[in-house]
Amino acid sequence: SPGGAARSPAGRGAMPGRGALRLALLLLVLPGCGSAQQPRSCLTLCVCSEPARTVKCVNGNLTAVPPDLPPYVRTLFITGNPLAALPAAAFARQRLPDLGALNLSANHLREVEDDAFASLPALRQLDLSGNPLASLSPLAFGEAGSPLEELALRGSLRDPGVLRNLTALLQAGVLRNLSRLELADNGLLLLPAGMFAALPALRHLDLSDNSLVGLRNVSFQGLSQLESLNLSGNSLSVLRNGTLAQFRSLPALRRIGLARNTWVCDCAIEDLVAWLKESDQVESKEALTCAYPDKMLGKALVKIDSSDLDCSAPVDLPSQLQTSYVFLGIVLALIGAIFLLVLYLNRKGIKKWMHNIRDACRDHMEGYHYRYEINADPRLTNLSSNSDV
Repeated sequence: SPGGAARSPAGRGAMPGRGALRLALLLLVLPGCGSAQQPRSCLTLCVCSEPARTVKCVNGNLTAVPPDLPPYVRTLFITGNPLAALPAAAFARQRLPDLGALNLSANHLREVEDDAFASLPALRQLDLSGNPLASLSPLAFGEAGSPLEELALRGSLRDPGVLRNLTALLQAGVLRNLSRLELADNGLLLLPAGMFAALPALRHLDLSDNSLVGLRNVSFQGLSQLESLNLSGNSLSVLRNGTLAQFRSLPALRRIGLARNTWVCDCAIEDLVAWLKESDQVESKEALTCAYPDKMLGKALVKIDSSDLDCSAPVDLPSQLQTSYVFLGIVLALIGAIFLLVLYLNRKGIKKWMHNIRDACRDHMEGYHYRYEINADPRLTNLSSNSDV
């Protein structure tokens, strides 16, 4: 009908309008769903960037590792939080197959437990700097080994027990891929023997801004890949021949930092001066100066001549002690020889004296024996009594 015909075009024109409305509503709903899913993939206290594959949880008052980290994360920052402990299940509850860089610096971490990082198969960089660590488990990376290449512990080893834990961890051999180790600003006085023996891939070692007074027990043998060694800002007074020989034997070592140390310019420093003059391994070696004695204060080590050193007083205490022991042994041996000589020269008199002592002892013993016989025989006792009467 005409009316129907008239309504039909109108009806056909209304259909596209309703379709457009549905499409518009759908477009409005979809972003809402996406925003509703965001809290499940990244915590409110963290900033997540999927394009950069980065999560930052900075100054967020976190006391534990977030349990719902997005699986795409490659770089994770958890810094400035009251995070006191890192248990074994800290990362094991979630699958983070691509996490390669983990920054846990400037928290309040005091304890890192067994297997804390064992569930991170791609971990290459770990920063634990600025934490007051009291316990670092030697099994923090598990027993099977770790792909870790860089470990930063700046200002985190103030507790003496943690240094022992770290030494046990490094010597266990689970970090054989480690190429960079930062131990700066920890107040270290001495390093445990063999601390770096199981780090064949180590290329950069930072020991700056500590209080190291010597490297006598430290071995760098086996670090054939070592390229840089930073010993600046310590309390080194001299480097002995054994340490210098190790430096010479490392084929890849090209940068050694020795600035800001208290070099004592006496006879013991001759070997160090000779090595500095011939070596090109030391950075800014012209700036190294004497700190003691006063007459050498400020003098450049590379400009020191043998005539400048005061060798009137002994400076090597162990050498002095060794010499003293040798001298004492010689004196005692001489005294013993003189005593034996005196005995030999007076052997006849000594023999006669020994015989006299033997006879006197024998007479004395016979007297005791005679008294015993009298006391033991009643008849002799009565006879002795009657004789007295």
